[in-house]
Amino acid sequence: MLFDDTFLTVKQPAEAIFTDKGSKFIAFAFPITTEADIKPLLLQLKGMHPKANHHCWAMRLSPDRSVFKVNDDGEPSGTAGRPILNVLLSKNITNTLVVVVRYFGGRLLGVQGLIAAYKAATEHAITVAGVTEQVSNDVYAIEFDYLLMNDVMRIIKEDGLSILSQTADNTCSITFAVRKSKVNKTIDRLNGLSNIQAKFLYSS
Repeated sequence: MLFDDTFLTVKQPAEAIFTDKGSKFIAFAFPITTEADIKPLLLQLKGMHPKANHHCWAMRLSPDRSVFKVNDDGEPSGTAGRPILNVLLSKNITNTLVVVVRYFGGRLLGVQGLIAAYKAATEHAITVAGVTEQVSNDVYAIEFDYLLMNDVMRIIKEDGLSILSQTADNTCSITFAVRKSKVNKTIDRLNGLSNIQAKFLYSS
């Protein structure tokens, strides 16, 4: 089966400011890997901007881009979180959180004005952060007898696997990352060695 095992995400945390009619929209883009990354970042920004009127955000997760959430944080429904998410969708970016902190300037922007402002702030932050392509990997663990070390290491080298951790004793263990598109071939080769069973741990 052929499928795309690469995805786009932001290179680094970044910040950008957009202003309209006195309101200030400060957008923060962050690379994230799990939903657990979100809450600490939100708390950090609320600590930095305690007097802001809104902390609106959207995130998209997983290499297949299937997980997403939006939060309007008191803005009219659909005027903040959704426009932020739409930028991530249009740029095909995942594993990314964008938070837009708004200071109200005293003049109402209206629904279309809010949508445009949150979109513009998000686009600026992503431009500053930069976009990078990453490979989606599956992480596996194997245990095997020390006598098989040379055979195992040959497969690891030939298949271009990344070793994340290893122990070498009478019984050896190796945790490694393999590109999703090469998983079946690599695991079949390893399982073809005697008394080795590869155990799937997680995707990254």
